Amino acid sequence: MKYGAHCYLFTERWADDQLHLLDGARKIGLDMFELSVGDDVVFDARRTGEHAASLGLDLIVGPGGLWPLECDLSADDPADRAKGLAWHKRQVDVASELGAVAYAGCLYGHTGVVKRRRPPADEYKRTAEGLHMLGVYAAQQNVLLALEPMSHFRTHLVNTPEQLMRLIEMADHPALRALFDTYHVVTEIRDYPAALRTLAPKLFLIHACENDRGAPGSGLLPWQEMFSTLHDIGFEGYIGLEGYNSGIGDFAFERGMFHNLCPDGPAFVQRGIGFLREMDARTRSGRRGGR
Repeated sequence: MKYGAHCYLFTERWADDQLHLLDGARKIGLDMFELSVGDDVVFDARRTGEHAASLGLDLIVGPGGLWPLECDLSADDPADRAKGLAWHKRQVDVASELGAVAYAGCLYGHTGVVKRRRPPADEYKRTAEGLHMLGVYAAQQNVLLALEPMSHFRTHLVNTPEQLMRLIEMADHPALRALFDTYHVVTEIRDYPAALRTLAPKLFLIHACENDRGAPGSGLLPWQEMFSTLHDIGFEGYIGLEGYNSGIGDFAFERGMFHNLCPDGPAFVQRGIGFLREMDARTRSGRRGGR
């Protein structure tokens, strides 16, 4: 497995003067670094990509920056769906220029949009059509698309692994993959191993943090059972810590995290990754011993 961390554990916005964070990530043993892009994130993508490549660090990007509300692949208005496709294509362009392996997140709808209604009969169909078109474009750029189920507090569209697999099947494009966020699904599922098995055919990336967005190993989640399942399904993809640095002004509050869970990004990452690697090794050893 390849381990990584999100830039938001270190900085509130990626920029050209942040390249030293890539050096720090590699120094603490990370294999992957995730960047958030958007209309307010301005940087030289080629420069960042070349620096990451020189360090042997894989990049993943997600739409964590400014994202206009009307740019939504699932919107009722066809004009907004067209804007959504165009906007996501621009982020795929950034991912391609970076040399990133994937563009990942709640790409099927706009994060934070929760429509409290019975879903229209064609909502998944039109969303899948947009994802298919985005998949065609991303494949031309050699970028994968990783979609995640999210909490019903953040989206009404895809809350469970079963819903995500249904949407991926409907979208029907080989560039589409699954992202499993251990924090978001804590309100949506009861059986983490079963959820991972459901996503197994498409599982590409895991966002790892605790039920309160704390470092893995400090909360309620069943990490041993999760890692045993990951070994059972043959997962060798990416596991990345995702959270917000609570030591940077009001950044964490603005992102909806009101606890002081990450006052020190590097320490958070080292503690979390250390726990995950230890759990990985322990469950691998247990599997060998049980054979």
